[in-house]
Amino acid sequence: MRILIADFQHETNTFAPSLADWAAFTRGDSFPAFVRGAAMQAQMTGINIPVGGFIDAAKHHGWTLVPSCWAGAIPSSYVTEDAFERIAGAMLEDVRAALGNGGLDGIYLDLHGAAVAEHADDAEGELLQRLRALVGPSLPIVVSLDLHANVTQRMWALADALVSYRTYPHVDMADTGALAAELMARRLRAGRKEPMHMRRLPYLIALNSQSTFMEPAKSLYERLVALDREYGTVLSFCPGFPASDFDECGPTVWGHGERAHAAVEALYAAVAEPTQWQGEVLSAHDAAQRALALAETAGQPVVVADTQDNPGAGGDSNTTGMLHALLAQGAGKRFPGQVALGLLFDPEAGRAALEAGVGAELDLALGQSVPTFGGTSDAPVRGRFKVLAVSDGVCTLKGPMMRGLTVRLGPSACLEIEGIRVAVVSGKKQLLDRELLRMVGVHCEQMRVIVVKSSVHFRADFQPYASHVLVAKAAGPMAAVPADLPWKKLSPATRRGP
Repeated sequence: MRILIADFQHETNTFAPSLADWAAFTRGDSFPAFVRGAAMQAQMTGINIPVGGFIDAAKHHGWTLVPSCWAGAIPSSYVTEDAFERIAGAMLEDVRAALGNGGLDGIYLDLHGAAVAEHADDAEGELLQRLRALVGPSLPIVVSLDLHANVTQRMWALADALVSYRTYPHVDMADTGALAAELMARRLRAGRKEPMHMRRLPYLIALNSQSTFMEPAKSLYERLVALDREYGTVLSFCPGFPASDFDECGPTVWGHGERAHAAVEALYAAVAEPTQWQGEVLSAHDAAQRALALAETAGQPVVVADTQDNPGAGGDSNTTGMLHALLAQGAGKRFPGQVALGLLFDPEAGRAALEAGVGAELDLALGQSVPTFGGTSDAPVRGRFKVLAVSDGVCTLKGPMMRGLTVRLGPSACLEIEGIRVAVVSGKKQLLDRELLRMVGVHCEQMRVIVVKSSVHFRADFQPYASHVLVAKAAGPMAAVPADLPWKKLSPATRRGP
């Protein structure tokens, strides 16, 4: 069997300030740079991402893989038309070449599922439609999706099978690729699509409430696995990405198998009750105050999620609300050298620190004043910063998410102001791995308070070492509460919160 593999990853926050242009897919900072052909398969083998899991499973099945391309960029606003057309064009060109050189028995796509392009609200559906037009109705196309996919009717109709992650933080990405391989094998054996069924929830779920490290998601995904065993299905539940302004944004439940209808209805009944998804979010002031109070007696660090500036959800990782709140409450004076914040994206400060060297003192305006959906922003933090450590920003991740992936964040440093340590980088990366702080000499285990620019992914590597986890709502581009966003295209049938 000859199976073509390809990858397109972008989570689009249509309310965010920065577009995903072609350069975003080729920089190779927090995501691997665009790569094509045999180099793509070699680079993705053995990494905890879906295509890596599919590659391993394909060996077990004895399939011959035909690698097309990897295209991934950090979440942001719309994918530009130019970038989307380059990526789609490469995939279609590779499919045409494969059809004319030995043919294909199937296509596996590792997609995010929440991409929105400037000219295509349903970017993955658009890609699937172009592929289906090229290969015809009979060639199997199987797709793996992020847990935050906003699954559309077009995606559902054009793919033979879809399967999503079951964990958030996404520690099962390679496992999801293996599930996609199982669905491909089932489709090839049957010679037809399996029965499929899907339901859509009528409201949006906030990112911070979706974590499978907590209830209700933890038990609901355990229920999903139990239903698969009972009904012989492959079920998926996507709580969705609640910041993509188009009509089909929202959570979905679906499944494949002879008893898919009954299994999906049972899972839908469990996930659809809305009040279970409500969670606590604190203001920047209150989060800093509570974290410092807890740190007085806590034996392990208090971790605060600066969720609205999460670069994994469309923020630019450069706002200063939480840093201002910590300074206002004298956090570094209470716990000198034991309060840290990261990763703060400020290439100018990163370069200045690298040039000045360890021990230097710099007068800086750190961070940016970022206009947000709420009309609020925080000024840069102006003051004298001491350079405690510098780095070239090259870091290989060791935590449960993306273990083995090397990121390249450019000139980076640990800058200290009034006893608070700030991890500054020149590339955008969500703080989801403790190695990203160790890179600039910040050791989490020695901290009393750590502010992470992340929503949930940090929990995989930080929560086991945290005494408490708080969620802060400092000003930023990614709304902690979906109802706060100025929606224009969302279906009137979809409520903006549970």
